[in-house]
Amino acid sequence: MINATLNLYKNAYSGLTRNIWLLSIVMLVNRSGTMVLAFLTLYCKHLGYTTEQGGWVVAVYGVGSVAGALIGGKLSDHFGFYKVQFGALFFGGTLFILMGQMTTYLSICICAFVLSMVNEAFRPANATAIAHYSNKKNRTQSFALVRLAINLGWGVGIAVGGLLASIDYHLLFWVDGFTNIFAAFTLLIILPKVSMEQQKKPQEETVKTTTIRANESAIKDRDFMFFLLFVILFGICFFQIFTTVPVYMKENLQLNESLIGIVMAVNGLVIALFEMLIVYKLEGRRPYLYLITLGTVLMAVAFLFLDLPLANGFLVALFAVLILTISEMVAMPFMNSYYISRSTEKKRGQYAGFYTMAWSVAQVIGSSAGAILAEQMGFLNLWLIVACLCLVAAGGFYWLLMKKVKPG
Repeated sequence: MINATLNLYKNAYSGLTRNIWLLSIVMLVNRSGTMVLAFLTLYCKHLGYTTEQGGWVVAVYGVGSVAGALIGGKLSDHFGFYKVQFGALFFGGTLFILMGQMTTYLSICICAFVLSMVNEAFRPANATAIAHYSNKKNRTQSFALVRLAINLGWGVGIAVGGLLASIDYHLLFWVDGFTNIFAAFTLLIILPKVSMEQQKKPQEETVKTTTIRANESAIKDRDFMFFLLFVILFGICFFQIFTTVPVYMKENLQLNESLIGIVMAVNGLVIALFEMLIVYKLEGRRPYLYLITLGTVLMAVAFLFLDLPLANGFLVALFAVLILTISEMVAMPFMNSYYISRSTEKKRGQYAGFYTMAWSVAQVIGSSAGAILAEQMGFLNLWLIVACLCLVAAGGFYWLLMKKVKPG
């Protein structure tokens, strides 16, 4: 039994390129300091602002990330993903430190916008790098490994963040900033530079059935545009974990910052332990869109669980986050593989930029609308609405699957 389990883990991690492992190290360093966004709403309440105002700050962060996603995608196709990743990490780290010094509501919003625009430019560049360093056979595994590093770092960062927030919220910004900067120089040291010629060189595994010609815009890929619409709905629900869920845990479930940090850390740690195995077992057995649909339905279940009238608030939070984590592991790695499979090397940054932008739009809507609904209708009604949105998104993904224009 033990040998079989060890072999399963060994097979799940086999076949990945050296550069994917190195890129994952960079992401682990960066995300080990990730803590500001998860506590941003609580930080605003700590300064004396309302939950709704805190939600708007996170929404402003999302508006900036929309711009950052588009800029990052275009810069990646023009200057290369290597330079864009370094610049976004370095300058993003500097802006995290600066934002921690802001106290007025206007200055916090301005800093949140600029910070997110710079910070989120990293995502399409990073997705382009993963696609470049991998091949068709191990692409989902490669995305999953980087996600593993991100979530392992997230698990550490959010747990430490909970402790730091209980001491002084400003420490979150210093740690987040310095880990960003350290990750930028780690990238320079351990990953070889990639020229634009190398980045745009066609890979041998380029999918011949790609529905969009190499020189056409991703906007003309109608199924990709519909896919992004359903990703936005999925993301609106997912981003509640960064805004309304922590507030609900504190105010309704009576958890302190340390316990909130522990519960949130479970998400990253479970992903680190099991996502690669899940991807390995599911890859190639079902179409991408089928798995995305299944994961989206599970997310609806997670939010409905928050509505259960259980006496122990810690258990409610823990089980809801566990179900949400399973949902994330089943759906999100295959979202990356789906959109990458529709792109070509010359337009990969553009596809990645639009995909990142969809998540940014979801962050804007989810953060603001979630906070407003929580204030006006209560958290229990909010979770019902979010669960319904998840089911609508699941129906959309399943509709795309049934169209059979692009098999997973």
